[in-house]
Amino acid sequence: MNTRPIKSSEWVTNNLKAQITAGDWKAGDKLPSVVELATQFNVGRSTIREALSALKAVGMLDIRQGGGTYVKAEAPVLSEEMQADWMARAESLRHILEVRKVLETGSASLAARHRSEEQLGALRMTLEEMQACLSDEQAGEQADIRFHLQIAEAAQNPVLTDLVRSLSQRLHESMRDTRALWFYAERRSAERLLKEHTSIFEAIEARDEHQAGLRMEQHIAKVERVLYERTNR
Repeated sequence: MNTRPIKSSEWVTNNLKAQITAGDWKAGDKLPSVVELATQFNVGRSTIREALSALKAVGMLDIRQGGGTYVKAEAPVLSEEMQADWMARAESLRHILEVRKVLETGSASLAARHRSEEQLGALRMTLEEMQACLSDEQAGEQADIRFHLQIAEAAQNPVLTDLVRSLSQRLHESMRDTRALWFYAERRSAERLLKEHTSIFEAIEARDEHQAGLRMEQHIAKVERVLYERTNR
């Protein structure tokens, strides 16, 4: 099974592809501008351009220099190979999300019980960094990943910490994909994602084990629902 990480541009590509296939945009329709799409998907303009170029390459879009982007009059049906590749990667992500839900829900609860003031301070600094780089997609992504790993460290369970470290690469890839899917679910800005992370932090700060675990579970479950919707359209 193909388990390579799914880039933000690929999520945009598949989202646009699904909308065209579903008839949201019909043959001859002009797509919103790069700036408008970047705002809609909460990604950088280069990500949108990469996604549009990918759809142009498979014959779904006509990009006219200075004239906008249009749905081709005869948009091709996706090949079975392309569909299988997307479904394989989505299935891999679903499996990782199931593991993350178990590990991170427990980590958040344990962090609320065992976290030190130093670890709480580190989490707070990461949230501040997320606040400072709301318009910087790459920096925000790195802070997001760090926040989740710091929670695992704050659980102060060496077995759990070793387990998370052993899965670090797969978890990193999943968090990157999770961030992209979260934006598509919310259709809002990075401020909303920051608020959700802050609510998890506040439960850990208050030593509320139940709420810390619940809020983390809800955070991951939201992405699972979106992934299910995307793969069962």
